[in-house]
Amino acid sequence: MTQHSPIRTQSQRPPTQDLAEFTAALCFEDIPAPVLDRAKLLILDSLGVGLASNAYPFADRVVAGVAVHGEAGTCRLIGRRERLPVRDAALANGVLMHGLDFDDTHLNSIVHTTATSLPCALSFAEQLGLHGRDLLTAYAAGGEAAIRIGLAIDGGFHHVGFHATGVISHFSSAIVAAKLLGLDAAQTMMAQGIAGSTASGIQVFLEEGAWTKRLHPGWGAVAGITAARLAQHGFVAPSRPLEGKFGLIETHLQAHAGGAKPEAVAAGLGKTWHLADTAIKPYPVCHFIHGCADAAIELHRDLAGEEIEAVEALLPQPTLHIVAEPAAQKERPTTDYEAKFSTQFVVAACLLKGGFGLPDLQPAALADPQVLALSARVRCAIDPDTAFPTYFSGGVKVTTRSGRQLSRHVRVNSGAGDRALQRDEVIRKFMASASLTVSRQKADDICNAALTLETISVDRLMSALSLAD
Repeated sequence: MTQHSPIRTQSQRPPTQDLAEFTAALCFEDIPAPVLDRAKLLILDSLGVGLASNAYPFADRVVAGVAVHGEAGTCRLIGRRERLPVRDAALANGVLMHGLDFDDTHLNSIVHTTATSLPCALSFAEQLGLHGRDLLTAYAAGGEAAIRIGLAIDGGFHHVGFHATGVISHFSSAIVAAKLLGLDAAQTMMAQGIAGSTASGIQVFLEEGAWTKRLHPGWGAVAGITAARLAQHGFVAPSRPLEGKFGLIETHLQAHAGGAKPEAVAAGLGKTWHLADTAIKPYPVCHFIHGCADAAIELHRDLAGEEIEAVEALLPQPTLHIVAEPAAQKERPTTDYEAKFSTQFVVAACLLKGGFGLPDLQPAALADPQVLALSARVRCAIDPDTAFPTYFSGGVKVTTRSGRQLSRHVRVNSGAGDRALQRDEVIRKFMASASLTVSRQKADDICNAALTLETISVDRLMSALSLAD
């Protein structure tokens, strides 16, 4: 194993203790109003993406694979008729929320915030018969914990081939489940210790556009519920699953472990909330590509149909191996998931069409000869002016057949910072996503339930989401 300086001595306070005490003490009234308002919009957005997922083949296949023949369940699924046992429902709902890669991201921590926490909160709160306030409180605790663990890892997972959301969702879901069960701080700490032994999620799916990334946050929800139940009944777990010897930081980051910042977990905890900084996606592709997509869409307006000779896309250096390499494969994606992680394809489509949405990932769009021909002429390079990881900056330079050269650089990607999607924009995105599978009346009912969640039961929300009710 690679040698490096000790992360933390045995005598120092574990970050999991800070998270446990914060979670156990947190009340609904403690959540600042702006954070609560944003949390409801994040939940609405993820529910819309979950509804849209039912228009794609993976949704039926996942539910068929998760459901056990003849086994009764009480928990409902987003936009479906089935009822499943709580862990199976959390898994399926997690796949639906994350399956289109159109769900939110906290940029600095590089984690899909809502996917790490809502699948567990939704299904477990329904099983326990809780109120919307309970769900919101647990979701806020789990989402905040996920972001802080991501900040502590400081992008390290992406250097070693782990999917940050897949790993961190085990911890955040354990916190969500512990809060919903009303566990004390000691039990919540044990739940995180248990989650440390299940936390994983490898990025090998990138090699061939496989579906396994879709599974990651839902599997974290299953692990979180299990961890909290075990802790509730006295299961003994390690207290230092993050920073201990052979803990998550050392085992998962290896040579990069020295770059971790475990102190970020507790910094300002309870006073500073990061949850509201989570960015909602305007495009259904990997968030790392969003700056380039913005730049390409701006250039589309200036090209006026001119033929394009060559394109250079500028990206943050740490993201190139994920969204730009190997170039030959990225230039000709054969599945929607390959396309979501292809800067070449997304930039080409944006230059030609002036936008990018879910229809641009359908089979006919993936086979579009014009887009593929241009995708083969997109070369990716390091962006010298990036603001990564604060923002997912990007730039595009175009040379036309007539010799004209045009360029755009976007420092703050749309959906982030002062370009964050506001309430009306989030609702429009939700309605567009929901319309793929449910009626306008049904979508309105779900939207109203999500935005007034603190006033209703979780059963009322799930009734709105289910097609059987």
